Amino acid sequence: MDNILRLLERDCTLTPQQISAMLGLAEDEVRSALSRYEAEEVIVGYKAMVDWDKTDEELVTALIQVKVTPQRGEGFDRVAERIYQYDEVESLFLMSGGYDLTVIIRGRTMKEVALFVAEKLAPLENVTGTSTHFMLKKYKENGVLFTSRKEGQERILMV
Repeated sequence: MDNILRLLERDCTLTPQQISAMLGLAEDEVRSALSRYEAEEVIVGYKAMVDWDKTDEELVTALIQVKVTPQRGEGFDRVAERIYQYDEVESLFLMSGGYDLTVIIRGRTMKEVALFVAEKLAPLENVTGTSTHFMLKKYKENGVLFTSRKEGQERILMV
């Protein structure tokens, strides 16, 4: 059944009928698996990937590294819970390395993102430092290319 998940991860618009044909499974078997995955929260949502640069919408995406003092008995979970409740937060990850958490946010301007960090994120109890990085251009996300080759342009294979 992992093949069902792999197909949906690549294209969440596939229907049970299409999945069953692609994998050689009965459609009822696919529907049952999907219902089970959703009930068990293996599948937590379906989302379209949008190339916002091709729209009139002006958006800025930032990756913010956060240093945190873990809390006794709760580690990083309590701080993470406070952070992920902000509407601006798209993603939040516990990390290894020099910073403890990585927060990905989206705002209308760099100033809006900077104000989020200065007024909401940095002042949180147990946050001891932040480092903000603005994303300038998206080339590939979740296995999907966001740049296309120009007509007639060949790929160069480096050996």
